[in-house]
Amino acid sequence: MIVDLVLVALSLPALGWTTYLAALAVLSCARLASPPAAPPRMRLDVVVPAHDEERGIGATVASLLEADYPADLRRVVVVADNCGDATAAKAAEAGALVFERRDPVRRGKGHALAFAFEKVLAAGVDAVVVVDADTRVTPNLLRAFDARLQSGAAAVQAHYGVSNPEASWRTRLMHIGLTLFHDVRSRGRERIGVSAGLRGNGMAFAAATLRQVPHEAFSIVEDVEYGIRLGMLGHRVEYAGEARALGEMVSSERAARSQRRRWEGGRWQLARAHAGSLVREGLRRRSLLLLDLAMDVLVPPLSYVALVTAAGAVASTLWVVFARRSPWLIAPWSVATLGLSVYIARGLWLSKVGWRGVLDLAWAPVYIVWKVALALRSSPSREREWVRTTREGNER
Repeated sequence: MIVDLVLVALSLPALGWTTYLAALAVLSCARLASPPAAPPRMRLDVVVPAHDEERGIGATVASLLEADYPADLRRVVVVADNCGDATAAKAAEAGALVFERRDPVRRGKGHALAFAFEKVLAAGVDAVVVVDADTRVTPNLLRAFDARLQSGAAAVQAHYGVSNPEASWRTRLMHIGLTLFHDVRSRGRERIGVSAGLRGNGMAFAAATLRQVPHEAFSIVEDVEYGIRLGMLGHRVEYAGEARALGEMVSSERAARSQRRRWEGGRWQLARAHAGSLVREGLRRRSLLLLDLAMDVLVPPLSYVALVTAAGAVASTLWVVFARRSPWLIAPWSVATLGLSVYIARGLWLSKVGWRGVLDLAWAPVYIVWKVALALRSSPSREREWVRTTREGNER
């Protein structure tokens, strides 16, 4: 009887996570409405925070300058933050306006963005776009932002995807994973009118938003942190899924290990710091936006959700078979498995990976074991400063 109760109790978090994800997957199937087309009007500064990015910054600047947007209404601004290489010179050669920043104490992307925002807002721009230094953008990015900002959006997030999905099985899994996290979830959240969330790359903010809510977010996941601050003040992030910012993902285990430790450690810290207040304020204000932001940080990474769900399904099945218990003990785990399957299937469809991507899912158990082992031997990330991830082109 005690084991029965334990199995049912353990299924409740898994049911909550997978029901939420499956609901977003179903909602994501609806076609998203785009704002009416209008001539570009907003004066945009595209801010590119960069730390020791001399090898790729020129291509990123070129991609932004090739965007389909009037040249007199946009500038590309590179913040060469505490660089020890030729990032500033390479960015200037490519056609960007360059701000060099040196501060041995306040380091990291959040500080670089705060520095840049102060400067570009003083220049009188209408909105600010943020694109990472290892990114290629689709030509429609700035027009997609402009259309929504003209319609009154406070903040906008484009789809943040992978520019090199064919580099390895790891990058193909990352492509599927980011499609799930950045596209499926954002489409579903946009459909119900809550905040799509900020993903750190391919973001746009109205100047009025940045003046009302200064960018005082300095954690390793400063994007999620700032998105929560916006939500607490009633601002939602709109999703421009038709535009894409494609970042380069690492394919080697060593570089991926460092990257995952930082990302996931930062999200765990945010969950501990903000989930409770988001739930309390969401209930007090009867705000679906805040409750959804709470769920966004409370749902663990997909690999952990899959591990818990699979382990629970196997354990409950073995217990029912060998202890001759009621088959109903398997029911909640079966529902959780179904919800997870719906979510993953939707991601596979949107990622357009074909059968090769489906076969790559065979690596998922290896990836999950690797991540669990990494979590067990790592302390939570407290990094706030730049930790540059090794790129494919200069890996040794």
